[in-house]
Amino acid sequence: MELIHRFFPDFTKEQFIAFEKLFPIYKEWNTKINVISRKDMENLYEKHVLHSLAIAKYISFKAGTTILDVGTGGGFPGIPLAIAFPDSSFTLIDSIGKKITVVSEVIKELGLFNVVAKKENVNETKQTYDFITSRAVCDFSEFVKMTAKNCKKNEGNGILYLKGGNLAEELEGYKNKVVVKDIYQWFPLEFFETKKVVFLPLK
Repeated sequence: MELIHRFFPDFTKEQFIAFEKLFPIYKEWNTKINVISRKDMENLYEKHVLHSLAIAKYISFKAGTTILDVGTGGGFPGIPLAIAFPDSSFTLIDSIGKKITVVSEVIKELGLFNVVAKKENVNETKQTYDFITSRAVCDFSEFVKMTAKNCKKNEGNGILYLKGGNLAEELEGYKNKVVVKDIYQWFPLEFFETKKVVFLPLK
C-alpha cells in the first residue's frame, strides 16, 4: 500500500480504503482459486495493482467513459482502474470461468458499482467501448485484430496495452500511429524497467 500512497497521493480516503482491501480479499480467494501466482501475492501492489495503474498515469478517463478489459485474469488492469476512475464504466471479460468467479467476488466485496465481470471470449463480444485495455495477453498485432471491432472510432479512443520487453517487432506495423511510454518514468522501480504502456488510437 505504501506504493499507492507514494505514487498516487491525491486519491481520496475511500479510494485508499478500497486499495487496502485488495490484499486480504485476493489472499483469501487465491487459496480457493489460484488467479495470482503464490510468489506474486506478497508483491500484489507492485506487480499487479501499480502495474495496472500505469494506465492512469498515461490517461485520465473522463466521466462516462466506457472501458472493456480483455483477458482480465484476476481483474487486472480493470479493478485498480475502476477504483481510480469511479465515474467511468468497466466491463471485465475472460474466457476462463473460475477467474471471473474471483473477479466478481472481489467487485462485490469492494462494493464497486462501476464494474461488471463476464465469462466471455472477445471474439464473440459485439458491444463497443471507448477504450480497450489489457495486460500482455498475446502479440500486440493479434490483439488489435481481435479487439479493434469493439472500440468506438471517436477522437482520442483506442487500445491501451500493458507489455514488457522489446516490442519493436510487434509494433512494426503501427510505428507511425502507436504511442509507447516507459512505465519506469512514473514508477522508478526495478520491476518496471522494461514495462511499457502502448496506446493505439483508433479513429
